[in-house]
Amino acid sequence: MYLHQSKAWPNFKWESDTLLPYVSEIRNLQGRLIGRMEGMGFELRDEAVLETLTEDIVKSSEIEGELLNPEEVRSSVARRLGMEISGLPNTSREVEGVVEMMLDATQKYLDPLTKDRMCGWHAALFPTGRSGMHKIIVGEWRDDKAGPMQVVSGAMGKETVHYTAPDAPRLEKEMDRFIEWFNSEKSMEAVIKSAIAHLWFVSIHPFDDGNGRIARAIADNQLARADKTNQRFYSMSAQILKSKKGYYDILESTQKGSMDVSQWLVWYFERLIEALEATNKTLSKILIKANFWELHKTTQFNKRQVEMINKLLNNFVGKLHSSKWGKMTKVHRDTARKDIQDLIEKGVLLDSGEGGRSTNYILNLPALES
Repeated sequence: MYLHQSKAWPNFKWESDTLLPYVSEIRNLQGRLIGRMEGMGFELRDEAVLETLTEDIVKSSEIEGELLNPEEVRSSVARRLGMEISGLPNTSREVEGVVEMMLDATQKYLDPLTKDRMCGWHAALFPTGRSGMHKIIVGEWRDDKAGPMQVVSGAMGKETVHYTAPDAPRLEKEMDRFIEWFNSEKSMEAVIKSAIAHLWFVSIHPFDDGNGRIARAIADNQLARADKTNQRFYSMSAQILKSKKGYYDILESTQKGSMDVSQWLVWYFERLIEALEATNKTLSKILIKANFWELHKTTQFNKRQVEMINKLLNNFVGKLHSSKWGKMTKVHRDTARKDIQDLIEKGVLLDSGEGGRSTNYILNLPALES
């Protein structure tokens, strides 16, 4: 029997004494993080938000097996936040839709959650009306005409059913109850409400597809309410992706358990603590970038060099060879070599020392003050 089939549904319970240490640690980390961010300048704070939102959007889609181009996501987020960043690519409809949903959820965190709002997110996620090759109902609750909503794995004929969601006729009532609870001001620890909202929404599974991403957007919306700011500085989805198998395992075991969801809450809080702690790495990266541009504020660069330096400062994959420089900036290899040699002479790039055909280059980054 699944949770939604219990007579006690949806009266979730948990062991407060078990959760108290986690909630205290989360509050402590949230307070320290907000304090650190307030001590940074506006430009660095905006950069941190851009970095976090880009990561959160990319990782949330990757949990579902969809790989988005991080540069496209970054471009879309930057444009919507009014940030001017050169060298970023145009974006696809799919990327624009995911970004639209996440920004609406986190930037407008005080707006009430409604059916229209969630259906709008769903329509943004599936602009073609299809999930892969399959036509789906977009912007409306599922109707189950193709059969019950199930989470299934395994080859055809050897499928394993991990979960069966409530039947379609129940959805309007179930979602009305969920929306009323989410928008209510009844006293509940904010981070507990985030975790419960995530679990409750995926238990209902109201859409044909995209339920996981929307559940995480709703959870992030509640975390923004907990932080009392629309500036996101940590990514839950990045930590969930690192524990992807554990994520699906804990959801499945919780669905088949009792209404006491303490184990799910502990798992969720552990990931939240990891997300808050991982922010230190993001902030260090941003401070290194700020120090780099401050150090080179009088250095002359051409447009190609600025573009490539920004790529190296962000999420450059692999090693930088002159041939890769040429391909990425669409210039002849000789021009690429001249660009690189100029940066070496200015102390911006360093030869990695591998030599021969393996010759590649790395940024000469300033050290962070401890």
